[in-house]
Amino acid sequence: MRDRFKKWIESSSAWESIIVAIPYVWLFIFFLIPFFIVLKISFAEYILASPPFSTLFSLADSGAMYMTVIFDNFIYLWEDSLYRDTYVNSLKISVSSTILCLLVGYPIAYGIARATPTAKKIMLLMVILPFWTSFLLRVYAWIGLLSDQGTINSFLMWIGIIDSPIKMLYTEFAVYVGIVYTYVPFMILPLFASIEKLDMTLHEAAADLGSRPFTIFRTITIPLTMPGIIAGSLLVFIPATGEFVIPDLLGGGNVLMIGKVLYSEFNSNQDWPIASAVAIVLLFLLVIPMMIYQKYQAKESSGA
Repeated sequence: MRDRFKKWIESSSAWESIIVAIPYVWLFIFFLIPFFIVLKISFAEYILASPPFSTLFSLADSGAMYMTVIFDNFIYLWEDSLYRDTYVNSLKISVSSTILCLLVGYPIAYGIARATPTAKKIMLLMVILPFWTSFLLRVYAWIGLLSDQGTINSFLMWIGIIDSPIKMLYTEFAVYVGIVYTYVPFMILPLFASIEKLDMTLHEAAADLGSRPFTIFRTITIPLTMPGIIAGSLLVFIPATGEFVIPDLLGGGNVLMIGKVLYSEFNSNQDWPIASAVAIVLLFLLVIPMMIYQKYQAKESSGA
């Protein structure tokens, strides 16, 4: 037995199996286990104890084990308009921000992909450069830019466009600005990778056949770069939906998103079962677009 195990370890197939198993082990430890813990808490009842929720499994006097599952937390989320409105508002902001990131990021990615090798490296560095600084510092910088006495209002009043400061900070506009600024690099990089692979001879052939530039872009460029569009949209949509820091700092409590509600339930209210139910519903809202993307990828692969 020992010799057989030693031969298996020394074989190449064993190392291939170990390498393939690593991501599954990682997902099991850091995704599945925390998910089931949160799922278990979401079916518990809030109690004044530490931790502040009831146990899922209990022992009867006879020694038999029984399970108590409570669905009231999910029912409460459905009945309370605060949670429904917050989910809808979070989805509205994340979808709108994703579209804005696409509109801003696509021309930038296209320009980078079609630039000279030297300019391409410089522009990619400019896209990645913000990641070298703290996320919080970058968000705080926008507070100084968007405040009533901030740089933007001071400049607009100095050149005479406005007479009094425009209310930008602690509004939904400021949240959009913060999310788009923060996540547009996640849109640019996948788009750049897709656009760079484009065969420009297809554009030349379409132009020779009389196609207009917009028709070429609509019928050739967009379909061929659709994987980059979908990947970039998911990379923006998923974190933007659960965003907490940007709405809290730039929205100032005036823009309520589900991340803020989740934080308040866990920390301020200490209602872990409700908070866990909020997190589970949010997770399923985010898993749906990922499943759609996986189905699209599988379809594309089988078609190729």
